[in-house]
Amino acid sequence: MNKGLLIVVSGPSGCGKGTVLAEILKNDNIFYSVSATTRAPRPGEVDGVNYHFLTKEKFEELIGNDGMLEYAEYCGNYYGTPRKPVEDMLTEGKHVILEIEVQGAMKIMEKCPDAVFVFILPPSLKELRRRLNKRGTETEDVIEKRLSEAAGEIKQAYKYNYTVVNGELSEAVDDLKAIIRAEELSAKNYPNYIDEVLENA
Repeated sequence: MNKGLLIVVSGPSGCGKGTVLAEILKNDNIFYSVSATTRAPRPGEVDGVNYHFLTKEKFEELIGNDGMLEYAEYCGNYYGTPRKPVEDMLTEGKHVILEIEVQGAMKIMEKCPDAVFVFILPPSLKELRRRLNKRGTETEDVIEKRLSEAAGEIKQAYKYNYTVVNGELSEAVDDLKAIIRAEELSAKNYPNYIDEVLENA
């Protein structure tokens, strides 16, 4: 059995990562790694589905026990990836998507250089501002802070393997599907196929 792909997806708040990934995750062979965070749930968010909402004390306990694959502090809260579910799914041959902030992605690049890194871009910062305002969950001061942080995050996109512009949703979804398929066909990721051909000579 081939090991699954670890696919790391980042992008600024409001760029539509969740909407794009919701379409990708209709594939039964793709597992979404639910991140943990110490921030408060937004209206409609469910613990264990959107995030594992943890206290700061519990999160720091997991850090101390090496229970996090990566973690970062963002806007005053911890965000991180529980290690065990990711490793279990990859071993089973399922692809795992990590939707994480740039700080966390940089740590994954150091630990897992064979992972696939995808940065989702908004069409423009002006459009990003419009989407954040439309969401209606944050004050103008917070939106300004997010836009400033977004500009810094977007500068890190050059370090990723791929970029996807989320202007038209269907196109962004198709682009991400194409990236995953290309990686599935990569000789370095799936050497067993080559071995099978040679064995059946």
